[in-house]
Amino acid sequence: MGCAAPATLAAVSLFKAASTVSLLTLASRVTGMVRDLLMASVFGASAMTDAFNVAFRLPNMFRRLFGEGAFSQAFVPVLGATKGEQGEAATRLLIDRVATILSAVLALTCIAGVIAAPVLVWVMASGLEQDPRGFEAAVVMSRWMFPYIGFMSLVALGAGILNTWRKFAIPAFTPVLLNVAMIAAIWFAAPWFARIGIEPIYALVIGVMGGGVLQLGLQAVALRRMGLLPHVQWRWSAIRTAWADPGTRRIATLMGPALLGVGVAHLSAIINLQIASHLTPGSVSWMSYAERLMEFPTAMLGVALGVVLTPQLVAANAAKDTQRYSEMLDWGLRLVVLLALPCTVALLVFSEPLVATLYHRGAFSVQDVQQTTRALMGYGAGLIGIVAIKVLAPGFYASQDIRTPVRIAVMVLIVTQLFNLVLVPLFAQAGLTLAIGLGALVNAGALLWGLIRRGRYTPSAGWSMFFFQVIAATALLAIFLIWTARTLPWIGPAVHDLQRIGMLAMVLAASAAIYFLALWGAGLKLRQFMRA
Repeated sequence: MGCAAPATLAAVSLFKAASTVSLLTLASRVTGMVRDLLMASVFGASAMTDAFNVAFRLPNMFRRLFGEGAFSQAFVPVLGATKGEQGEAATRLLIDRVATILSAVLALTCIAGVIAAPVLVWVMASGLEQDPRGFEAAVVMSRWMFPYIGFMSLVALGAGILNTWRKFAIPAFTPVLLNVAMIAAIWFAAPWFARIGIEPIYALVIGVMGGGVLQLGLQAVALRRMGLLPHVQWRWSAIRTAWADPGTRRIATLMGPALLGVGVAHLSAIINLQIASHLTPGSVSWMSYAERLMEFPTAMLGVALGVVLTPQLVAANAAKDTQRYSEMLDWGLRLVVLLALPCTVALLVFSEPLVATLYHRGAFSVQDVQQTTRALMGYGAGLIGIVAIKVLAPGFYASQDIRTPVRIAVMVLIVTQLFNLVLVPLFAQAGLTLAIGLGALVNAGALLWGLIRRGRYTPSAGWSMFFFQVIAATALLAIFLIWTARTLPWIGPAVHDLQRIGMLAMVLAASAAIYFLALWGAGLKLRQFMRA
């Protein structure tokens, strides 16, 4: 009984932390959706919106190399281990030295990116040359937005520190500031640009850069209050000393395979973007709008669980508590199945009403709704894999095993491109998103098998009954969603925005009630599940 109480408290603490991150991530995704609604209404889907999406992807790709991708995968486990084994003084010194090295690398990267923007845009999306105006706009916007990498990589450094100290709220909230800045740019700057003869979509650059400054500023204030604000030194001697630090070297060593893994993922994204740029103009934008809708379940479930579980898994690994390690992974995977499976079904059978309600106004036509719907259904097919990866990959990273996920990523890259060869000629941009979704399922399956084979994860008892309960409730939900998608009017000028919004709100509320009541009827005790 004495051990049961701490275990229950730990589970409740994990769930509360995950809930906090999920709610703040929901705020980020809601503001992001408002941002995209304005973009769709004002700019539609065209060569110019394709140009912005390509230009914005460039700094985001590099950000994932130096920020929450390879860097975070290496930094957070080493930071957590240093904090647990050597104390806070050594941890603060490590933070300062890592920040010094990272800042120097980012400065050089931003300068190189601004210079090489035309080449980078061509490598990513040479199909933009179908409209020279679009290609030129992508180059100009890439040059102005490239320093965003620096802001966001330092934000990722701050997030790693805050999460290690279990301060999850601020890192989860900061993306809201980017969305607010971009909304303000669309609302105020774009009309002003149009009046003075500048292409209105360039206003988005102001929003992106302003958002980067705001996010970094908020985290700097939080870190200063905790006494953890990094001290960056630009002297060559300080940089050499920072590089010689064993902790910094350990992070750099771990980043090697992590960079390869993230690089493989980005190579796949570049190939997909390149293919999309050669399809019908607007294809890149249709995929981007669909991807935004996908970010709701992936961020609220996968990202939130990954953020919360990683430091806990690091602590369990440091304590050599294999049972706790496995139990946390099991809890995370059950939550993925419980919440991601109904979302998957919703995206497969209810995509058109979602897209029509959120985007179908202004410059966003019926054709744009249909093409975005097809892309969203492709993503939806792999949703449960995309979310599960966010839980399974930390199972390797927390034990500082980055090589295994990298090898799996290389295999998935090959598999995804084989899917593209078959699916793109049949379904165009929807074939690209379907290939991504199927690749995610393969990735998640390989990660799960690897954790089980290495003894890092042993499934707890009761999975068969749990699957039956979730699948039965999901089947009932699917019937309801198919009926509402076919019966209610969602597309056309005769359907007003408020009517669509009202119908969608009622359908979503009814869907949640049907699903959770069906789970209850099937015998799943949700409160007990959350505390188990």
